[in-house]
Amino acid sequence: MARASRTQAVVEQVLDAIIDGKLQPGEPLPPEGVLAEDLHVSRLTLREAVRLLQAQGVIVQVPGRRHRVAPVAQWTGIEAVVRHARSAGERKRSSLELLEVRMMIETGAAQLAAERCSASDLDALRELLGRMKTAHAKGDVVTFVAADLEFHDVILRAADNRILVAALLPLTAMLAETRSETSAVAEIREHAIAEHTAIVAALAAGDRIAARDAMAGHMDQTRVDLLEHVHSRR
Repeated sequence: MARASRTQAVVEQVLDAIIDGKLQPGEPLPPEGVLAEDLHVSRLTLREAVRLLQAQGVIVQVPGRRHRVAPVAQWTGIEAVVRHARSAGERKRSSLELLEVRMMIETGAAQLAAERCSASDLDALRELLGRMKTAHAKGDVVTFVAADLEFHDVILRAADNRILVAALLPLTAMLAETRSETSAVAEIREHAIAEHTAIVAALAAGDRIAARDAMAGHMDQTRVDLLEHVHSRR
C-alpha cells in the first residue's frame, strides 16, 4: 500500500510538471536518474509511475530513446485528463466540457431512473430537495452544493447501471468545484431548485421522456447560468 501511494504521488507530480510547462509535450523525459533525483524517489518507484502514465497515454515509449511526453489531446486516462482540465488555464473550457458530458450521461440516467427508481429513492430525492431549499434560504452554499451533488448521485444509482456510475466517479472533484462556483449565486440556486423539482415530479410519475427532458432543461439552464454569471466575471 505504501509503495502504491508513493507511485501515485509521483504520477501526480509528473502530471503537474507537464501542466506547469516544466515538461513539454513532444519532448523526451529527462534521464531516469535525473528525474528520480528531482522527484526524490527511487528509480524503481519512478519506473512504476512511468508505466502508469504510459497506460494513460501521457507518456509514449520510444524504442532505443528516452520516453517522450504525449500531447494532451492524445491522453486516454480520464484521471490524467481531469487533472489537466482542473488546472487554472483550462478551468473555463473544462467547465463547459464537463457540462456537455453531464448532458450526455445524466439525461440518459434520468430516463433509466424513471423506470427503475424505488420509493426510497424518491424519498431521498425529496429530502435532498428540501435540504437545498433550506440551505438556499440561509445562504448556505456548502450545504446546498452537498445536497445538489447527492441528488444527482441518487439518480445515477437509481438508474441501476454499474458502468454509468463508474463513468462519472473520476469527475466528482470537478463537479464539486463547478457547483460551488455556480451555487454561490442566489439566482442560480433558485433556478436549480425549480429544475430539481421538475425532475422529481417526472421521476415520481415514471415518465421516461419527461425525466430526460427535465434533466436536459436543467443542463441547458446551468450552461446559461455558467456563461452569464460565472464566466462573464473572469
